[in-house]
Amino acid sequence: MTERPMPSVDEVWARIKLNVGEDFETITGKVFQYEVRGNLFYPSRARQHIPKSECAKVIAVAPLDGPGRISQEVRGSAYVWAVLHDKRIRQEDW
Repeated sequence: MTERPMPSVDEVWARIKLNVGEDFETITGKVFQYEVRGNLFYPSRARQHIPKSECAKVIAVAPLDGPGRISQEVRGSAYVWAVLHDKRIRQEDW
């Protein structure tokens, strides 16, 4: 069986945009939604925006068992991890 290449950040970003307003859950069980404006996403539980480029960093090393490994490299690591590791976003890619 041939391994599929990782999707581009643009492919994953399109999935993220398709799920705006849906419920997501952090590893600690906190439910949140997000908005997307341009190349930024805004988690409802945070007072910050998260750039698409942060998602690209995580895609490059996915899968991860939790946000701890990326907490020093990525802004909003709990939210980035939660979104990128949700089945709706990761699909069968990692």
